[in-house]
Amino acid sequence: MQVPRATGRFVRTAMVAGLITVPALFGQASFAAAPSANDAGFARLATVPVYLNSAEDQETVAEISAVSTDGKTVISTDSPGKRLGFIDISDPANPKPTGTYALPGEPTSVAVYKNYVLAVVNTSADFVNTSGVLVVLDLDTRKEVRMPMALGGQPDSIAIAPSGRYAAIAIENERDEDLNDGKLPQKPAGFLQVVDLGKKPQNWTLDRVEFKGLTMVAPGDPEPEYVSINGRDEAVVTLQENNHIAIVDLKSKKVVRSIGAGQVRLSGVDTEDDGTIAQDKSITVRREPDGVVWIDNNTFATANEGDYVGGSRGFTVWKRTGEILYDAGNSFDRLAAAHGLYPESRSDAKGTEPEGVAYGKFNGKPVLFVNSERGNFVAAYDISRPKAPEFLQMLPTTNGPEGITTVPSRDLLVVSSEEDLLDDGIRASVTIFQYGKQKGAFPTIRSAYEPGQKKAPISWGALSGLSAVPGQPDQVVSITDNVYTPTRLLTIDTAQEPALVKSELTVIKGGQPVGYDAEGLAARATGGYWIAVEGDGTAAKPNLIVRLDARGAVQEEIPLPTDVATNVTSNGLEGVALTGVGDSEQVWVAVQRELKGDPKGTVRIGRYSVADKKWTWLAYQLDAAPAGAWIGLSELVPVDGDTFAVIERDNQRGPKAAVKKVYSFDVPADFGTASLPTAKKTLAVDLLPLLKTDNGWVQDKVEGLTIAGNGQVYAVTDNDGVEDATGETVFMRLGPAKKVFTPGATGGAGGGTGDGGSLPLTGAPALLIAGTGAAVIAAGAVLFLRARRAKLRFTA
Repeated sequence: MQVPRATGRFVRTAMVAGLITVPALFGQASFAAAPSANDAGFARLATVPVYLNSAEDQETVAEISAVSTDGKTVISTDSPGKRLGFIDISDPANPKPTGTYALPGEPTSVAVYKNYVLAVVNTSADFVNTSGVLVVLDLDTRKEVRMPMALGGQPDSIAIAPSGRYAAIAIENERDEDLNDGKLPQKPAGFLQVVDLGKKPQNWTLDRVEFKGLTMVAPGDPEPEYVSINGRDEAVVTLQENNHIAIVDLKSKKVVRSIGAGQVRLSGVDTEDDGTIAQDKSITVRREPDGVVWIDNNTFATANEGDYVGGSRGFTVWKRTGEILYDAGNSFDRLAAAHGLYPESRSDAKGTEPEGVAYGKFNGKPVLFVNSERGNFVAAYDISRPKAPEFLQMLPTTNGPEGITTVPSRDLLVVSSEEDLLDDGIRASVTIFQYGKQKGAFPTIRSAYEPGQKKAPISWGALSGLSAVPGQPDQVVSITDNVYTPTRLLTIDTAQEPALVKSELTVIKGGQPVGYDAEGLAARATGGYWIAVEGDGTAAKPNLIVRLDARGAVQEEIPLPTDVATNVTSNGLEGVALTGVGDSEQVWVAVQRELKGDPKGTVRIGRYSVADKKWTWLAYQLDAAPAGAWIGLSELVPVDGDTFAVIERDNQRGPKAAVKKVYSFDVPADFGTASLPTAKKTLAVDLLPLLKTDNGWVQDKVEGLTIAGNGQVYAVTDNDGVEDATGETVFMRLGPAKKVFTPGATGGAGGGTGDGGSLPLTGAPALLIAGTGAAVIAAGAVLFLRARRAKLRFTA
C-alpha cells in the first residue's frame, strides 16, 4: 500500500503539570474553545490499586464491586484474600482505601441494601461438596448484624430489587473444567435463592427456585450465572453454559419465562491466534450470556461472553418475551481493534470476551455499559433506542474488568478489575469515571470505525517507534514489533484528534510478508525506510538495521559489527535515526541496555556510514535506576544536524513508574577520533506528569518520539498488543520543537549548541537557530493537553 497524504491543522492544547503555569515561557496557559454538547461524556477520575487496602506484596483482586446507597463507598470482593475491600469515594477524584473485612471463604459477589452490605461467599470443599453463605454487615460499623445464612450451594452473583423487597442469589455450583474436559452435566445442580428483605436482617428467610428441565444443553445442570431485578420484582437469570435465560417472579418464586439464547453467525472476526489481527473469518456460535441487566421492566441486555462452547463476542438487547431487539454482531471486536485494544491471542477462543453489563441514566441519557474482560475496556452506548444502540465512548481500564456499577445520583461509573500480575507491574484495581461536560483524554489515537460499518478497521497496537513522513507535515509513521506478524508500518494523521491511523504497509522479504522485532523506524527523504530490529542476544536472531524501499520490501539487512554484536544482551537496538542523504547518509542507532563489559549505566549510540559501511560509537550515560528497576533507551531522533533526542525510561508501570524522560545531546567534538566519547545530555521533557494526567495505570513503554514536518513533537507508548499489559496507548503532543528543544540558552533544555543545520526529512530549516527569547522548559513543568483534560488528577 502507498503512504497516503493528508492536509493538516494544529490541535490547540493547554498546559498541564499540576496546573503549573510558566509565564516566562508562554505567559498564561491557553485554553481550548468552549466544548460543544457532543463533548459530554465520561472522564476517568482515578485508578486505585486495591493492594493499598492490604500489602503491596500480596495477591489482591477486585472482582465485583457495589456502591453504598449514598454513593460514597465502594465495596469490592477479593477472592484470594477471602475479604471485602472498602474505598471512600466521597471525593471521587481522590479515593481513600479504608480497609478490609475478613470472610469465611471466597466472596463471589456483593450488593448493598439500605445500610447493609450483603456478600455471598463460596465455602465449598470441592466441586461436588458445595456450600456458601450470605454474610450481612452494617456498613458503618463493619460488624455482622446476623449469623451467616447458609445458601445450600456455591453462589456466583447477588442482586437487590429496586423495590427493596427481595434479593436474588444465583447458586451456580460451577462445573469442574478439569473433569471430563468440563463436559456437562456435573452434579450438583444450581438454582436461585430468593431472600425476603421485608423484615429485619435477623429474620430474613430464603426460598429456593429450581431451573431443572428448562434447557436443552444440560437440563439437569442449569448453572445459573448472573442475576438482575426489574421494577416488577422479576429476576432475569443467565444460565451461561446452558445458553439459556430464565425470568423469575420473585413474589411467587416461579419461573415465568424460559428463553433459549440461540446462536449467531459472525462474519468479519478474527478466529486464529497467529499474531495477525485478521477480522475476515466467519463462525457460528452460541451466545452463552454471562452478565445481564434490565434496561426497563420489559427490556434487558446480556453480555455474551461464552464459557462452555460458545460466546458471540458482543451483547444482545432482548424483550422480556425473548424477542431480540439488537445484536452487536462483530462490532464489539472491531471497536476494540480500532482502539488498539483487541486481544489477538484470544482470537481462537472468545475474542474480546464481553462479560459484564450495567445500565444507568446520566443527565437524562440512558446508557448501557459493556465490559471486555480480555480487551481491558468498557464500551458505553446510548440505549435510548434499544433496537439501535449508539456507540458513545470507549473507557480504558486495567486488566480483567469484571465488575461494573453505575451511580447515577453522582454521575459515577465504578469498574473493578480482577487481574493481579505482580511480575508484570499490573495490579487489580478499581477505576472511577464521572459523566460531565467533557470526555476524558482516551483515545488519543485510533483508526476509523463505527458499528455497522462493513469494512474492518485498521488493526494496530505495539507501536514501537515514530518517524516524520517526507512531504507530509502533519503525518507520522510508526512500526509494529514482534507482538504482531508480519511487521507493518502505520501512517498516522496528527491533524485529527484523536490522531488517526489511516493506512498500513506490510513489510515483505523475497516477495513474502516478514515479521521482525522492529523497535525503531526512520523514513528516508528519498523514499523508503530504515528500521532497527532487536535481536535476542543469540546468533540466530541478531540485531539488524534493515533498509526498506517505499513499498516496504527489504533491500538489505546489516548486522552490528562483531565486537558489538557479541556483547549485546537481549535488550538490543531500540531506536534508529537518519542524517544526510545520498553519499552522506548516516544511520544512527540506540542500544537499549548496557553492552557486556561496558560501564554500568552506560549505553551505546552508533553511527553507520552508508557509503563506506563503517560503524562509529559513542557512550551515553543513563539516569540512575530506581530500586528494583532498570533504565534504558527507547528511541533516537535527530533534532538538527548534530543534535539528537532520546527517550530514557524505566521498566515500571502504575504507581512505581519513575523515569519517563526525553533528553537531548550534541554529538561530541571528538566523535570519530576518541575510542568511545561520552555524550553530554540535557533534559528536555519529563513525560511522567503527562502519562499520569488521564488518571489511568501509567504505561511503562514510551517507545516512539519524532519531530514531524509541521515542527511539532510527538511521542507514543507501546501497548504490548494487550499482552500482560493494560493495552492502553497514549499518543502525546509535546508542542513545537523549537520550544521543546531550546538551543543555546544557558541551563536550557535541548542543549543543541551545534550547527543547527536543517534536516531534509522534517522540512523545518534551521529549526533550532532562532532562539528569539525562548525561555527554559523546566523538567515536567510544561506539557500539553486540551484544557478539559488538565483538571483530571491521578490517584494511585
